[in-house]
Amino acid sequence: MPKITRDQVKVPADVLADARETYIDNYMKATQGTGRLMLFACDQKVEHLNGDFYGEGIDISDSDPEHLFKIADQGVCGVMAGQRGLIARYAADYPNVNYLVKMNSKTNLVKTAQDDPYSPQLHDIEAVLAMRDNGVNVVGLGYTLYLGSEYEATMLAEAGQLVAQAHEEGLIVVLWIYPRGKAVGKDEKAPTTIAGAAGVALCLGADFVKVNPPVATEDKTSAENLAVASAAAGRTGLVCAGGSTVEAKVFLQQLHDQIYIGGASGNATGRNIHQRSLDEAVRLTKAISAITLADYDVDRALAVFNGEEDFAL
Repeated sequence: MPKITRDQVKVPADVLADARETYIDNYMKATQGTGRLMLFACDQKVEHLNGDFYGEGIDISDSDPEHLFKIADQGVCGVMAGQRGLIARYAADYPNVNYLVKMNSKTNLVKTAQDDPYSPQLHDIEAVLAMRDNGVNVVGLGYTLYLGSEYEATMLAEAGQLVAQAHEEGLIVVLWIYPRGKAVGKDEKAPTTIAGAAGVALCLGADFVKVNPPVATEDKTSAENLAVASAAAGRTGLVCAGGSTVEAKVFLQQLHDQIYIGGASGNATGRNIHQRSLDEAVRLTKAISAITLADYDVDRALAVFNGEEDFAL
């Protein structure tokens, strides 16, 4: 199992001296002491409304928002990401979960054909710090940025300021960067576009960046193209969005290839986990973490998912 020590954490220079140990604490918590991120993404109740939580093919337990917290509490996750209000409503009952507060969100009702995407920041960092001071286990912040949108400049400024403020407080930052808008068109998952997004995250100072996997090309698989983006990200760890729910073995193979071929520093998975029953979702978090945090191969991780082998950090 890959492990890092506290002195191996590369603390950014914008982390103030009196926040250095807090930053290291939060980084080690979020990555389970491995340097890799297993992010349980639970921000879709705004992003995709209720369509991701109720309907055909979705376990009925997902209609209850507390399902997300039960999974994070009983499963093996590095950090659970969600909006401030969602976390505020349930965190007192789940104090051991590591939380990453998503600072901005928008719904999917306004399409790009109507207007380029812009996801404004919903509150200032002081509201999150107040929750942390009140005992909520907040280890980081998240922000979604749509490169190529006509509102790109505003989001770049918001994200840059947020990273600076978070680091001053010893918090880690994960940027969701999705190239999207009329200027991007159908190239939002092109390898060069994804690699560009990864480089932007580095220049903004993010600790991790969440991107969509690039499409395969004639000469390279998606994972091979992802390796270019991972290199462009430098010391910003790159993780891939999990996407829509697929069969477990297919998902675990994709995840394995993203990390061990594409150089990803973990994963960011939402629907593939929470649309399942509690038992199945918990087992999948363990299988994902076995690959991400413990270097399991796909067959062994699948055995964890099928309940044939237990996994715990």
